[in-house]
Amino acid sequence: MPGFTHHVFVCGNVRAEGHPRGCCDPSGKQSLREAFKRELKRVGLGPLVRPNHAGCLEQCEHGPTVVIYPQGIWYGGVREEDVPRIVKQTLIGGEVLSDLLISHDCLNNPKCPHRAR
Repeated sequence: MPGFTHHVFVCGNVRAEGHPRGCCDPSGKQSLREAFKRELKRVGLGPLVRPNHAGCLEQCEHGPTVVIYPQGIWYGGVREEDVPRIVKQTLIGGEVLSDLLISHDCLNNPKCPHRAR
């Protein structure tokens, strides 16, 4: 079997309700990761693309956060309904989705304007 073509890291960090930085997985059930697993299986990419549970990716204000490697594409505000589009357009089509993309200017930047919310 060939190696993985992509790894999709899905933040599963859980924080108390009302935490000022937000929370990527408020239910603690990894439902976003599970949605990736289902969609990847549905399109036949299950053996080639690995959706991984990740601890905090330190992009809490942009959460729920997903990062796709090897491209290093960071998506924020990802919902389960975004998953089929991410799989089809990004993982299969190679397109970066601008409406979900976390700007490189915001990554790991304590002065990111999203942190002021």
